[in-house]
Amino acid sequence: MKTLLPLVAVALLAGAPAAFAQSDNSDAVGPMVTENKVDTQTFVTTVPNANTFEIESSKLAQEKSASADIKAFAAQMIKDHGKAGEDFKTALSQGQTTASIKPAGPALQPKEQQLLDDLKAASGKEFDAKYIKMQADAHKDAVALFSTYANSGDDPAMKEFAKKTLPVLKMHEKHVKELAVAHQ
Repeated sequence: MKTLLPLVAVALLAGAPAAFAQSDNSDAVGPMVTENKVDTQTFVTTVPNANTFEIESSKLAQEKSASADIKAFAAQMIKDHGKAGEDFKTALSQGQTTASIKPAGPALQPKEQQLLDDLKAASGKEFDAKYIKMQADAHKDAVALFSTYANSGDDPAMKEFAKKTLPVLKMHEKHVKELAVAHQ
């Protein structure tokens, strides 16, 4: 099966396998995923990293963006991904296959840290454009990751977490697309 590199982080949401029929996205934050299955190990180790990236990049947006709509979106990201992080911890503790899986620590993986560093170095309209692009890429990949795991995951608690979180991620994806149009 062809593997692709979609996000998640996030990260932070029941799409078809066609969602993975995309080229490799080197700006994406995420795991290796087959066309229609994500293993629990990949899901559990990817979600906290993606989630942390969403929160940290959104904190930067609240500080650095001059646009009220971007700041409002960033505040929503921090709130929703904070809740997703708590829900993830609960699902992890209830998981049947997650006992031996250790999610990544609070630090970001090198790729996500580089994206965050790039964002820190930007300002003004360049910052807004980079933040919107990173959020669009992150949510496109997160929707694919969560959708696939919700359909094919093998841990009931994690699968339920993915199903519950997916609509929120889809809402974020829609909202960031609207921001992209508004800030062209």
